[in-house]
Amino acid sequence: MQKTVVLFAFGWSLVFLACSTKPGADAESTQPVTPVQVAVAKRGNIAHIVTAEAVLYPLRQANITPKISAPVQKFFVQRGDHVREGQLLAVLEDRDLQASAQESKNLYQQAEALYENTRAATVPDDFIRAKADVQTARQTLDAAQTVYQSRLQLFKEGALARKLVDDAKVAEVQAQSQFETAQQHLTSLETVGRSAQLKSAQAQMEAAKAHYESAQAQLSYAEVRSPMNGIVSDRPVNLGEMASSGAALFSIVDISEVVARANIPVQEAAAMHIGDPATISGSGVTLAGKITVVSPAVDPNTTTLQVWVGAANPGERMKLGLTVQVAVNIGDVKDATIVPVSALLASDEGGEKVMIAGADGAAHESKIEAGVREGDNVQILNGVKPGDRVIVEGALGLDDKSKIEVKGLGGEGVTKDKGEK
Repeated sequence: MQKTVVLFAFGWSLVFLACSTKPGADAESTQPVTPVQVAVAKRGNIAHIVTAEAVLYPLRQANITPKISAPVQKFFVQRGDHVREGQLLAVLEDRDLQASAQESKNLYQQAEALYENTRAATVPDDFIRAKADVQTARQTLDAAQTVYQSRLQLFKEGALARKLVDDAKVAEVQAQSQFETAQQHLTSLETVGRSAQLKSAQAQMEAAKAHYESAQAQLSYAEVRSPMNGIVSDRPVNLGEMASSGAALFSIVDISEVVARANIPVQEAAAMHIGDPATISGSGVTLAGKITVVSPAVDPNTTTLQVWVGAANPGERMKLGLTVQVAVNIGDVKDATIVPVSALLASDEGGEKVMIAGADGAAHESKIEAGVREGDNVQILNGVKPGDRVIVEGALGLDDKSKIEVKGLGGEGVTKDKGEK
């Protein structure tokens, strides 16, 4: 009986406690509170830096193709060796070229001697002989004329037969013809003949000289030299193999300066100009450079322009073919609303959002449109106004109107709210 009374009393106490709970109690008192860090959105200037991926190329490169086809006799450099302009890289087999050059040299010397002989001896001798012939023919003509006149006078006096006069006339005519022939020969030597002989001898000498110089040039082609300073990037032919005049024997690249080629959207590339400062980053290295080329033609497939950024590459730290990132500052955006990049979240509906810490102790979701970025800061075009406290730590997974507790200031380069401690 006593046990029944105790149980009855305990039951009524539970009913009393249950009835004493208020049916309209605030459910929010049981909602968890999330600690967060915030940053205050500010108004200021932000640099409009355009970034894009690019591929690294050398400033200069050369594929060295031999001018003759011959086996490789000797190499002086290997892949990866640094070379300087004019340095001997390889020698090709050249014994046949040496023989040809020696033969051409001998023929040139022979033609040169012939010209000197013609100029100094042959032509003067012919000229002297022709003058002597003219003088002899003149004397013969004078004698024949004297004989003819004497016989003609005797014939007129009746002291000489007609036949003797006719014979004398014939001798005079023959002497006149010989004189004219000798005179014409002398005149020819004085004008055309002497000049023609000299020109002929000189032409033969010059032709032999040109042939000799050509043979010398062919012989020099057996020595393969570097046209520039750089590094041997390729040497596809082995010792003893045939080097062909149609294939590269060496590839030389100069990477003391590099060029990053990037494809940039037309709208952004339109603000870029040759000489604008830019940077190239990759493999833990950043190089300061400038724009060297802005292509005038748009790629119709990507609607981009190719932009080249050139930079010195001290120590050759960046290697060719790397995918790097170029950054170009195309100007400042004035009076922009700026928040840390860490405040941006992906929205479930697409696009981006931020969570704003409200004065009511709750996080409020706000869809935003981001603009340009500079380092850890980003421009907000709409969805945030200066002075708003955006959550930079602890916002991931928060629902709209979730209860929060601001524990401190986060973000880089953002002004601290006066109410935060």
